[in-house]
Amino acid sequence: MRAPMRWAHEERDCVLPMIIGLGTDLCDIARVTEMLKRFPGRFEARLFTDQEQARAERRKNARAARYAQMFAAKEACSKALGTGFRKGVFWRDIEVVHLPSGKPTMELYGGALRRMQDLTPSGMQAQVEVSLTDESGLANAVVMIFAVSASA
Repeated sequence: MRAPMRWAHEERDCVLPMIIGLGTDLCDIARVTEMLKRFPGRFEARLFTDQEQARAERRKNARAARYAQMFAAKEACSKALGTGFRKGVFWRDIEVVHLPSGKPTMELYGGALRRMQDLTPSGMQAQVEVSLTDESGLANAVVMIFAVSASA
């Protein structure tokens, strides 16, 4: 584990945020639509938390697009962790959540959380940023994991 970069400014010693993981994924919404039809209930239960399913099911006309965005976000996060879905990282260990403002973010559990903690330098804490969009039948997600000063 590398030590965080330090920056001395006037009388303060600042720890600069650092990127510890970056991932992106593109998902075909038609493919997700097919999976939802082919494996009703099973696809959702295997990959998504109860909260994610509830959020996707609230908007019936955008149901597949919501699932595709979350699918892409989970893939992107697994790439940012540097593992993909192996080494103890499972689909339901990564959850897309929305802040009260509507901004998407991620909550990590189990093996995904342990991997993120392993990547995070001592004295720092991990912060996950996610961007989601869909257009022209595709859902896209970008996930960046930062290490920021634990005292900030």
